[in-house]
Amino acid sequence: MNRIFLDVHALQTVPPSNLNRDDTGSPKTAVYGGVPRARVSSQAWKRATREYFEAEHLLDPSELGVRTKKVVEVLADRIAGIEPALAGETAQRLAAEVVQATGLKIEVPKRKAAAAKDGEPDPLPEAKYLMFFSARQFDALARLAVEGAADIKAFLKDKNNKARAKQLADTRHSVDISLFGRMVADIADIGVDAAVQVAHAVSVHRVENESDYYTAVDDKNTDAEPGAGMIGTVDFNSATLYRYAALGVHQLAENLGQGLRDDEPLTTPVRRAVEAFVNAFVASLPKGKINTFGHHTFPDAVVVKLRTTRPISFVSAFEDPVRGDQGGHVREACERLAEYIPDIERAYGDEDSTLTWVLRVGPATQKLGGIGTEMDKLGELVSAVGQAVAERLEKPA
Repeated sequence: MNRIFLDVHALQTVPPSNLNRDDTGSPKTAVYGGVPRARVSSQAWKRATREYFEAEHLLDPSELGVRTKKVVEVLADRIAGIEPALAGETAQRLAAEVVQATGLKIEVPKRKAAAAKDGEPDPLPEAKYLMFFSARQFDALARLAVEGAADIKAFLKDKNNKARAKQLADTRHSVDISLFGRMVADIADIGVDAAVQVAHAVSVHRVENESDYYTAVDDKNTDAEPGAGMIGTVDFNSATLYRYAALGVHQLAENLGQGLRDDEPLTTPVRRAVEAFVNAFVASLPKGKINTFGHHTFPDAVVVKLRTTRPISFVSAFEDPVRGDQGGHVREACERLAEYIPDIERAYGDEDSTLTWVLRVGPATQKLGGIGTEMDKLGELVSAVGQAVAERLEKPA
């Protein structure tokens, strides 16, 4: 299959906010170009992207996965859904046996075992770490459990049945598993290499964290009880962020593998996954302290490139921090990109095989208008990218 890479770049301004906290509660930062910058971790934006798939109904629930330690609980619910007569402790016992047959190690968490009261059922065993299974993998494992329900231990002692359990855990991957990968320490051979790489978002300019001192009044206080019922501080910053993600379309197609539907052309599920990712990555937003700050913004500018060479981030355009001498950062950031992108493409790109689209808002982004095909709406951008990906996939290697 042809190597196909999709680069998504975005400039997004957020007002005072705390999208992604460190261990002290302060917004995460990084030093880049010799100055402190605001930072939002890749993990925070990947989770926001995954949540956006479901919240905006970009993908069917059957195409998504569940990341949890409570694999036994989830599988038991699936077993009971298939065969209600097995509900309760029977489904839980079957689920535990099947999960272990996949090679995953499970145990009852010590804190839950210690907290269990006399007379209550024992807590369910859990995986030692978050495990990513697709909805279809859970369903297939549930059907296997129902098949061997009469004597599950004897059923799974059969090498073929045990091999089936492991195989079912490694086929029909969901879109989010295929995009973001799956690392399994106990059973490395069912790991999935991520098709997407997401960079930590960094501000294009110098940023210093600030602190907001707040008070809260007790509604029941009388005039004889002056003062606040609570005081505290919350840290925040505001920034124009450069965001970047690289998607290996060929790796995505390989990861989806048997997840491709029998009634569709091979390119259709890949195109659907690509479109969902571009839509969700551009429009999603981490929710850290969102009730406190209400930082609901969209990117000021988005640049998407489809190429066959290798992924290229444009973050170096901001190694020398934008100064914001004119009172803002977006205009200069766009001017920097408009100058840097043609230079880096001339030196390292392949103009004949690279396609570029631009989605921008407002006069401050005008300089980016000439570097690619301008799109008026996010939906139009998503459709154009999806169509181009499908056409590339259909070309012979």
